Amino acid sequence: MSFLIKKLFFNAIFNSCLFLLLFIGIQNSSNKSKVNFLIDETIELPISFIVGSSFVIGSTLGSFIIDLNRE
Repeated sequence: MSFLIKKLFFNAIFNSCLFLLLFIGIQNSSNKSKVNFLIDETIELPISFIVGSSFVIGSTLGSFIIDLNRE
């Protein structure tokens, strides 16, 4: 159980660092777009933020699901 908690904590810290680097990297991004949801749409966000945040969120959820299923 202790190993699982360490692994989940490492994954959370690693993906948080990736998200922080994403914020630093998109400072000068000028290409913006809106994301259309079923009900509403978002404000204009940089395309690099949309792509990068989807990668980080997918990485986080994927690592959590795989680690929890191995238990």
